[in-house]
Amino acid sequence: MPVLERSALADSPLADLHAIASELGIDGFRRLRKEELIDAIVARQNGGAAPEAAEEGADEASARPRRRRGGRSRGRRDDADGPSGAVSDPDVETEAEAAAAAAKSAEPAKRERSRPERGRRERAEAPTADKTPAAAAAAPADGERSAEGVVSLVDNGSGFVRVNPPGPSDEDVYVSAAQVRRCELVDGDRVSGPVRPPRRSERFASLVRVDTINGRPADQVSDGVRDGVRFDELPARFPTERFAFGGDDETVKAIEFLTPIGRGSRVTIAGPAHTGKSEALRRLAAALAKLDGELEQVVVLAGARPEEIAEWAEGPVTPAAAVSFAASADAQAQAVERAIDQGKRVAARGGHAVVLIDTLQGLPTGAARKALAAARWIPGNGSLTVIATAAAPLGGETTVVALDAELAGARRFPAINLLASRTLRPELLVGEAGAAAIAEAVREETE
Repeated sequence: MPVLERSALADSPLADLHAIASELGIDGFRRLRKEELIDAIVARQNGGAAPEAAEEGADEASARPRRRRGGRSRGRRDDADGPSGAVSDPDVETEAEAAAAAAKSAEPAKRERSRPERGRRERAEAPTADKTPAAAAAAPADGERSAEGVVSLVDNGSGFVRVNPPGPSDEDVYVSAAQVRRCELVDGDRVSGPVRPPRRSERFASLVRVDTINGRPADQVSDGVRDGVRFDELPARFPTERFAFGGDDETVKAIEFLTPIGRGSRVTIAGPAHTGKSEALRRLAAALAKLDGELEQVVVLAGARPEEIAEWAEGPVTPAAAVSFAASADAQAQAVERAIDQGKRVAARGGHAVVLIDTLQGLPTGAARKALAAARWIPGNGSLTVIATAAAPLGGETTVVALDAELAGARRFPAINLLASRTLRPELLVGEAGAAAIAEAVREETE
C-alpha cells in the first residue's frame, strides 16, 4: 500500500481513516480521536512506535484525571472525618476502584472485537468502503483495470455497474452510496472508471472513482444542469427520431402508425373513463421495454386503482412509485415530480429517458402542466419523453392519442378517435409519405 501523506490523511473523513487503519491492522482504532488516529497511521507506515502503545498512552492519560479527581474528593473526606493533617495521595487508587477502572476499559475492547465480526458479515454481500482521494490512494495501482456499464441502484443507496446489462453477473462492480450521492447517479446512467479487486470477504470488485457519466467527464455533470444552463432552459426541438415499437400488439401498432411518438415527445393519452387509457399505456411500456438498453424507462402511478397497481407490478416494467387514488393530490404530485426529476438528470447527461404517468387527472393543474412540459429533445444530446394519461388534453402536447367512448363501449379496440388524435410535425418522424398516409386515413374516417 502506498505511503499516505499526513496532509492527505487530514483531509480525509473519519470513515476513510478507519478503513485505512483496519487495513494496517491497528487495534482499537475506533476509540482514537482523529489526530491520534492520523499519528497512529503515520507511525505504522513509517515502521515507528506501535499504534497500540499510542492508544495505551491515550487511555492512561485519560485515566489520570479521573484518579486525581477521586483523590481530591477522598482528601476532603479525610480532612472532615479523619485525623487532623491526614491527606490522601491523589495518584493512589483503592483496589476496588482499580478493578472498576479495568473492567470499564475492557468493555470498549470487547465491543471492538465484536465489530469486525459484524463488519465481515455485512461485507460478505457488498463492500462498503467509501472512495475518497485518500482511500483511492490506498488501493493498489498495479494492474488497475477499468470497467464500464449501466448503473443499477439498490434500496440502501449504493448500487452496481452492470457490465452486461440488463441482468446481474459476477463481473458487476460495486458502487458505494457515497459515490452515488456525490455524482448524483441514477438508474440507467452509463459510467466508467477504474476498479480494485475485491478484498477479503467481499464478493464484488469496487469502483475506485467515476471518470465518465454517459460519455461525459464526471466533473462536468451536475443535477439538472448542463454546460451551466438549467434543464428547463435548455433548447427544445420537435422530435425527429421515431420510436419503432414493432411487435404484433394492435394497440401499439395503431398508435405507431396514426400518432407516431419520438424521442422528446410530449404525449397525452386522453379519453373518458373506461376507454382503455391505462391499458394503452401499459402496452406502450411493454413495447418500450423491448427497445435498446440505453433507454431509461420510469413508470409512476399517481391516482391509480389498487387493481391496476397490482397488474403493473406483475408486468415487465415495475413502477418506480405507485400511489392510489386514495392519496392526496399533493402526494400524487410529489410522486410524479420525483419521476420527472430522475428523467431530467438522465437527459441532461446526454441519455434518453421515458417517463410514463398514470394519471395526471388527480394532480393540481400546475403540477400536471409542469410534468408534461418537461419533455424535450435536446439537439445533439439527450431527450426526455413524457407519456401520460388524462381525461382530456392539457394543451402543449406534441402528440395526442384520443380514445373514443362509443368505440370502447362497442368493444372495438383500439378505440382511437382519429379526428381528435394528432401529432405535430409528423413529417419529421415518418417523412412526407408517412404524413400523407396519416392524413389519408383521417379523410377515410370522415367519409
